[in-house]
Amino acid sequence: MASDNYIFRMIAGFRNCFKIPELSERIIFTLLVLAVCRLIAWVPIPGLDGVVLQEYFEKLRVDQSQEGIGFMGMYSMFTGGAWERCSIGGLGIMPYISATIILQLMSPIIPRLSRLQREEGGRVKIMQIGRVMTLFLCLGQGYVMSLGWLNPGSVFGSTWTGGDLVLFPGIWYHIQTMMALTCGTMLLMWLGEQITERGIGNGVSLVITIGIVADLPRALPMIWDRYGPESTGDHGLFEGIFLVLLLLVVVAGVVAVTQAQRKVPVQHAQRAVGRKVYAGGSSFMPLRVNYSGVMPLIFAQAILMFPGMVFNALGAKFPFFLDIAFWFTPEHWFYYFTYAMMIMFFAYFWVATTFNEIEIADNLKKNGGYIPGIRPGKATSDFLHRTMSRITFAGATFLVIIALIPMLLGQALAIPFQVSQFFGGTSVLIAVGVTLDTMRQMESYLLMRHYDGFLRKGRVRGRF
Repeated sequence: MASDNYIFRMIAGFRNCFKIPELSERIIFTLLVLAVCRLIAWVPIPGLDGVVLQEYFEKLRVDQSQEGIGFMGMYSMFTGGAWERCSIGGLGIMPYISATIILQLMSPIIPRLSRLQREEGGRVKIMQIGRVMTLFLCLGQGYVMSLGWLNPGSVFGSTWTGGDLVLFPGIWYHIQTMMALTCGTMLLMWLGEQITERGIGNGVSLVITIGIVADLPRALPMIWDRYGPESTGDHGLFEGIFLVLLLLVVVAGVVAVTQAQRKVPVQHAQRAVGRKVYAGGSSFMPLRVNYSGVMPLIFAQAILMFPGMVFNALGAKFPFFLDIAFWFTPEHWFYYFTYAMMIMFFAYFWVATTFNEIEIADNLKKNGGYIPGIRPGKATSDFLHRTMSRITFAGATFLVIIALIPMLLGQALAIPFQVSQFFGGTSVLIAVGVTLDTMRQMESYLLMRHYDGFLRKGRVRGRF
């Protein structure tokens, strides 16, 4: 009964969103822009026969092969299937994410970037630098991708059974492919920024999410054919029910950890400002367990994709590079180890670059606040550093487990990647994180207009 009330409350909340003119305009604008993003994933690049590549991927799905589709299927997930269609959105939004990663890594090293992050208007300059860096990354990755399409056998190995993808090879093919892919990515980046400014939610995150969700209609028939009553394989109905329950447990765990907080008590002393005396009180400082959100997974995925693409492209001329490229595929243990270590590293790195415990301690001291049992100043900053390090370890460990579930599940039960990706990993974290963040923004509009939120008690705390 309580669950029914909760569902009705959620439906009423979404209905109230369209009663606010500004919010309804933002929602409609966001939906229209996302539709354009999906259209970009279907516009083919001239000179490429995308049908051949699509037929190859469909054959792998029918055969439930993990060898050729593992790495490339993962890349196709981030691009919303644009890569396997040879469309202008084949690079997706990943070059922009890579540029953001590079700037984040360079900020502690280059003092100029560190100052820009603290200065007023410095974020705008950093965004401009990121756009220029994205342009050059698109040109470089576009050239590597053009080499991969020119020699598909070097990318997919022995599983490649199709013909030539390139209709008219030559220097002009490389130029037009680089320009088409660059224009597609820059357009997606611009559309994401427009959603952030004029729509609802984080634009770049929503562009990635809509690409992931676009795979769901293709995965559902595969699940039914594999585990349904009319299944002809070795997989029974009970195994399918187990996977559905596992999916619910994973999603519930992701939601719980995404919203989990360590509440640090804060006491405010009585203080006088002029002739007015402000009474003290108690509150708490929320420290999120998964403070970095899904960013460590995106960073790790973006970095691990690049070596595989480079070594596969070089393998066309130098075959020994293909052995190195195999190390960066989900079929090799080195990939899992590197993936887990990079997730842990980026989780701590994100906290180190965005959580300033010294500034928080100084602000508490200036405002007459203190943590009970902890001296103000350096002792408070040290306490916050220790506390944040401990909960970050828990959050990073959770991210590693969630990231490895779909890969290990796919190999253990021979489940195609298009199905296993929804049982954890980046897709679930991104979808849940972005959904919670979008709902939080929508709820703030509702509460400002004196409407009820989506929840009976409290507010949506998720943030991507």
